[in-house]
Amino acid sequence: MTLANLLSEPQIIPELAATERWDAIREMVDILVKSGKVDTSDRDSILESIRQREETMSTGIGFGIAIPHASSSKVHDVVASFGRSSVGIPFESLDGQPVSLIVLFVVPKDQFQTHLRTLAAIAKFLNDKTVREELGKAQDAAAILNVFENRSPRQ
Repeated sequence: MTLANLLSEPQIIPELAATERWDAIREMVDILVKSGKVDTSDRDSILESIRQREETMSTGIGFGIAIPHASSSKVHDVVASFGRSSVGIPFESLDGQPVSLIVLFVVPKDQFQTHLRTLAAIAKFLNDKTVREELGKAQDAAAILNVFENRSPRQ
């Protein structure tokens, strides 16, 4: 599995409408609902799981990156969405800087190792400055997905 396997064009938002952390998280969960990765009836439960995780400590890890995530009994496989903001979103990041690249993911409950591996893989992938630059320049969802496909290490 590669990080690119978690995403498809319908799960990518090339320009987030949100300008605030919780609105961005909602927008990204809504795209998972719209793309059929999350049932409409499970939306609020998943949002609450992410909110609880986010309130313990911001998932803004620095360098303009945030990785909001949670585990939930409402999903059976890892689901993810990607959003980009050209203006930057205040995210209470570790470095105090606004976030422009967000990868949101939800892992099935009780899959702790999968959760850790997914989080580590995303953080490592986005730690590459060249990857961040390519994601920032990509014109649309297809181009963003292409960066994930061409730059993701094979797992």
